[in-house]
Amino acid sequence: MQVFSSVAEVPDDFGPTAVTVGKFDGVHTGHRAVIDALRELGRERDLTPTVITFDRHPAEVLDPERCPEYLLSPLQKLEKLEESGVDATLVLPFDRAFSQRPPEDFVATVLVGALNARLVLVGSDFRYGAKGSGTAETLAASGAQHGFEVHLVDDVLQGAGRRASSSWVREALVAGNIREAAEILGYLPSVRSEVVPGERRGRELGFPTANLKPGLEGMIPADGVYAGWLTVDGATYPAAISVGNNPTFEGVPARQVEAYVLDQDFDLYGKTVTVAFAEQLRGMVKFNSVNDLIEQLGDDVRDTRRALGVS
Repeated sequence: MQVFSSVAEVPDDFGPTAVTVGKFDGVHTGHRAVIDALRELGRERDLTPTVITFDRHPAEVLDPERCPEYLLSPLQKLEKLEESGVDATLVLPFDRAFSQRPPEDFVATVLVGALNARLVLVGSDFRYGAKGSGTAETLAASGAQHGFEVHLVDDVLQGAGRRASSSWVREALVAGNIREAAEILGYLPSVRSEVVPGERRGRELGFPTANLKPGLEGMIPADGVYAGWLTVDGATYPAAISVGNNPTFEGVPARQVEAYVLDQDFDLYGKTVTVAFAEQLRGMVKFNSVNDLIEQLGDDVRDTRRALGVS
């Protein structure tokens, strides 16, 4: 997949293209339904399937206090977009000046000038340009003028008919509802970071853990213990995962993610790992004694094996 970090990076001869536009945080089932349609229509018309997205959530600039937590880092988002099969992604820097550009400028500069768009796929609630003044209807009118067609894409509905959305995924993760989040995403939610030395309490208890460096890529789910997977150097292992501040011990930094890899004892320090969550096993609990904690950790490992279907 080609990645362009600005309009200026797009080659003059790029395209013609089939384009869709959005934040694409999570690259969930709704996003991928749009991308699937983009790829199919692009193939039919010999157009290059291209995604336009942004280097940050617009709310980070326009309303920082209400900016939602990111489901994916910018790099993770690009990786998921590449997995979805698009040929190119244009990542537009979103700043206040960009937010104040009129809709016509976005059409002329980005869609027509840079990408030579012939087909643009959007939802019926699509907004663009200063104060969201551009709509699907105004985009269609611009398309008639500039020679591109606008195709409206239906929402993807999940569960009880609710629209698949990034906000719904966040709700599920905050509640620790991993199965619901995974259904909307179409894959297991995960975080990624470097393994760093911890307090070594897990090793002393017989359950050595990989402690992830703060500032992880991806959204951390609710505090608790999870069954999941740890991937490092291309290999994936079953793991019991703890999220929280370990209330049994004092002085532990808040919101740690640590993973106990089943049946392995290897040195992961300094390595970047991905920890994927499959099922929440229990909430975070303060234990009265270390022995009680050790007993529960043994139960957690057995529950992890059951949840993951590993012996």
